[in-house]
Amino acid sequence: MAREDEYERFDREIEAMGVRIKDADSVKVRDDVFDEVTLIALYKLVHKRLISAIGGPISTGKEANVFYGERDEDEIAIKIYRIQTANFKAMTEYLAGDRRFSSVRGTRKGIIFAWTKKEYSNLARAYEVGIPVPEPLAFDRNILLMRFLGEDELPYPQLRNAEIEDYGAVYRQILDYIERLYRDARLVHADLSEYNILYHEKPYLIDMGQAVTLDHPRAPAFLIRDIKNLNRYFSRYCDILDEQEIISAITGTEYREPSRPGEGMQS
Repeated sequence: MAREDEYERFDREIEAMGVRIKDADSVKVRDDVFDEVTLIALYKLVHKRLISAIGGPISTGKEANVFYGERDEDEIAIKIYRIQTANFKAMTEYLAGDRRFSSVRGTRKGIIFAWTKKEYSNLARAYEVGIPVPEPLAFDRNILLMRFLGEDELPYPQLRNAEIEDYGAVYRQILDYIERLYRDARLVHADLSEYNILYHEKPYLIDMGQAVTLDHPRAPAFLIRDIKNLNRYFSRYCDILDEQEIISAITGTEYREPSRPGEGMQS
């Protein structure tokens, strides 16, 4: 009963800001998501007229929940990093070598706020050079707003669940994205897999929070891991290219098998 009362209070507070609650039953996944810090961030985004409706969850996880939302006539995705359960220690591996976030405080909230800003920045860099990613719209504290990738309030399927006619063509498209991400956006995705790629007529890269700049000490190892993951998945469906040739073509450097973390390429 107390939990129901809390949900009703949440609904009243959100609706008092002029935000419609769509699909109220499914929004009850919000338990442990909409804490005080998150509500403050939500208030700020609503007052900026960036959110007009909140719907049900698109995806749920230990690190973050993504909700369907609307901004007037536009469909948006509302990604909320979970302050209490997100693995902020793992996040520090990606933040530590990134000069953009070298001054981040080591508190749980500080790291998660920086991670949210980092994903917004990474998406912006990728989007600006024409790589298909969710268009970043705004962020505040642990909330990131993006353009929704889907139709009729349903997200595009993950690559692993998509109906694909020509796997070879999709494989080559993603390799092109990786190269453009590296050369034009100066980023390595660092967690590329069939779970972090959506597909609808073409592939879209998502979940860019862990992406690192090329001067990150582990960028070469992350790039190699991305290529290995891509080849692992597509080898079931089509001919794949040699990992060494792919990495050498992308980076313009000689590839060698890493003997310990952080190694992998040499000029």
